[in-house]
Amino acid sequence: MTKDVLISISGLHFDAAGGEADDNEPIEVITPASYYNKNGKHYVIYEEPVEGMAGTVRNTIKITGDRMFEIIKSGLANAHMVFEKDKINMTQYETPYGELLVGIHTRKIKVDVREDNIAVAVNYALDINDEKVADCNIDMNIKALER
Repeated sequence: MTKDVLISISGLHFDAAGGEADDNEPIEVITPASYYNKNGKHYVIYEEPVEGMAGTVRNTIKITGDRMFEIIKSGLANAHMVFEKDKINMTQYETPYGELLVGIHTRKIKVDVREDNIAVAVNYALDINDEKVADCNIDMNIKALER
């Protein structure tokens, strides 16, 4: 995999009140990123602009095998979100508007690593301040840029 990559992240949230998939619009981000592999772990780093605010959030994605991945946010928002199969992980999610206690109950993780592409699919339940708010899916595709 090259150092320069393009990352596509698509997320879909189903509200805890049982909303239909048609009611929920998927969120998709496609952005250039940097990739490296260290000690058998895959790292992807990219900057995320924050709508209506000056500044960005630096995101570091760490993929460890096929059972765990992490998203570390720093800047305008700060969090260390851990997605680990069949576990619940808690984190403080700091935003410009205040802090939230976020719980992530990861049900499924699928990681497919190829020479020029890494695909990650995650299904999890999201709690905020001890209240279930959504069932979520994240699909991530990390693709080497052609030279």
